[in-house]
Amino acid sequence: MYAIETTDLTKRYESTTAVEGLDLAIPEGVVYGFLGPNGAGKTTTMRMLTTLTNPTSGSAAIAGHSVATRDDVVDRIGYLPEEPPLYDELTGREQLDYIAGLRDIPADRSEERIGSLLDRFDLTADADDRISTYSKGMKRKTGIIQALLHDPEVVFLDEPTSGLDPRAARTVRNTIAELVAGDTTVFLAEGPPDALTERMETGEESTLEDVFLAVTGGREDAAPEYE
Repeated sequence: MYAIETTDLTKRYESTTAVEGLDLAIPEGVVYGFLGPNGAGKTTTMRMLTTLTNPTSGSAAIAGHSVATRDDVVDRIGYLPEEPPLYDELTGREQLDYIAGLRDIPADRSEERIGSLLDRFDLTADADDRISTYSKGMKRKTGIIQALLHDPEVVFLDEPTSGLDPRAARTVRNTIAELVAGDTTVFLAEGPPDALTERMETGEESTLEDVFLAVTGGREDAAPEYE
């Protein structure tokens, strides 16, 4: 069984085709880099795989469950979109408590999990401030936390290091490595960086690990390998 599997997945909007005939077979416990420029259909693909948009045709399954059956999928996935869904009037901690409630995470477990992730992403000191006061990077980190809060089997991350300082970006890379080591599958959508584009245009050989490093901007000892 694949963590993510699609067959001829297609999405059309009237006369525009956003995604056409996409076939994927992604195993468990890997980072899958979904690279492409803006307008290439990355966000549309992620919205279909996370049950937020219905495909025009074709099929998709997460951990063996069809995305057409939303209730079978949503508990198995975490999703960080380009703009994290946050309530400005809430504090960071209130936002995460709210998400934990939606996910039916027991109170004692959610308190421990929220505290651990706030500490990991260096947000503990700001957790009781309103999200309206947060910088872009702080909002990004809050969005990442709420995507990981319930320990999903498959995590979809749309440019997770965008707007983050180098230290926070390292934390994201290390977190991805730990997720993959625990057999979580990470679907990572990124635009191709200049260095990668140059390799493609010149025909320079590069490994998929090189792609990960080019996308995320560096390496820690725990950096994951692409499959």
